[in-house]
Amino acid sequence: MHLVLLGMNHKTAPLDIRERLQLACGGTEHPLAEVMRLGPVREALYLATCNRVELLARVTDSDQAIVGLKDFLFRQGNLENAQMERCLYLYRDLEAVRHLFRVTASLDSMVMGEPQILGQMKEAYREAVEQRATGALLNRLVHQAFRVAKRVRTETGIGGNAVSVSYAAVELAKKIFGSLKGKTILLIGAGEMSELAARHLLGNGAGRILIANRTLSRAEQLAALFQGTAVAFERFPEALPEVDIVITSTGAPGIVLTAEMVAAALRRRRNRLLFLIDIAVPRDIDPAAGEIDNVYLYNIDHLQEVVDANLEVRQTEAIKAEGLVMEEVTAFEGWFNSLEVVPTIVALRQKAEGILKGELERASWLGTMRDEDRSRVEGLARAVVNKILHDPTTGLKEESQERDALPLVAAIRRLFRL
Repeated sequence: MHLVLLGMNHKTAPLDIRERLQLACGGTEHPLAEVMRLGPVREALYLATCNRVELLARVTDSDQAIVGLKDFLFRQGNLENAQMERCLYLYRDLEAVRHLFRVTASLDSMVMGEPQILGQMKEAYREAVEQRATGALLNRLVHQAFRVAKRVRTETGIGGNAVSVSYAAVELAKKIFGSLKGKTILLIGAGEMSELAARHLLGNGAGRILIANRTLSRAEQLAALFQGTAVAFERFPEALPEVDIVITSTGAPGIVLTAEMVAAALRRRRNRLLFLIDIAVPRDIDPAAGEIDNVYLYNIDHLQEVVDANLEVRQTEAIKAEGLVMEEVTAFEGWFNSLEVVPTIVALRQKAEGILKGELERASWLGTMRDEDRSRVEGLARAVVNKILHDPTTGLKEESQERDALPLVAAIRRLFRL
């Protein structure tokens, strides 16, 4: 098969090395342009994300290609060989196929089941096509990888359920409100997780966002990002009556949002539901606020419990997904093995057709027959040839599916002088 895959990911390489590789690949020339100049490389695919860098190639000489591809990666990252060797993994042939299928189906992602990797793989393939770096083998392989990802997504539950704290907040909000359409969010503090939770909430239909932060310029910066409104930190209690969801992440040493503030806001809200998410450690919101009617308060531990339960579900679904991957690896192996017998089958049929055509042309007595009778004779001759070729052709195909068919191919080519 002569497929090799070299790479590093979040499990094998620290962030600074992955960053250096990505930054090095931001030049004017696409990395594949250099890879395709390596002598043994015939087709190639380059995938670079924040969590992985991988090179997949069809080559004429695996050992020689691996040396060249490693050298390419070492130079890209400006790293010493020993430093890079510790981070690299290498797969060949069917193991490379399996790894590609697992990556595309998000079984190898930091967050198993996340959908982003499929889009990143499609973009990597588009660039490879633009660089004219793909051929029959990689085209077939990558499209089958896309099919694997679709099967895993539709035939298992691996993509369901929140497995990040920020997305767990969205899941809980949906259960409380039913629909997030038009809901207003207040961010108190500008922590990374609260920002991510806000992104997810807005992406699921929430309306506008207000941002309060001790540093007003940071609040204004985030407000511009979300097309929201910055609020002076000391005035955020005045905004509480108009919001439906509050996310806090301030880094303050004590309580920032008291139960009294919440109760006062609820009176002005005429007891409409209020959803409070406290992602801060130590906590920003007075736990007593959760005892008020129509107030739902969740802290980081509550959200983590949701994440842990959902991770268990995903792990169970991953077992099903791994089974689907192996099915598809076997299917690809069958397709690839059939390639080695196809030229021999075609050559065998062409030789038989040539013999038949020559003999019919030499049979001058056919010219004395009526057209109808001559057609019958020719048809009978072709039927005999097809019958004779049927068993060798079928046997070759079956052999290619079950085992290495090269010895049989060599024997047939020698016996029939193909």
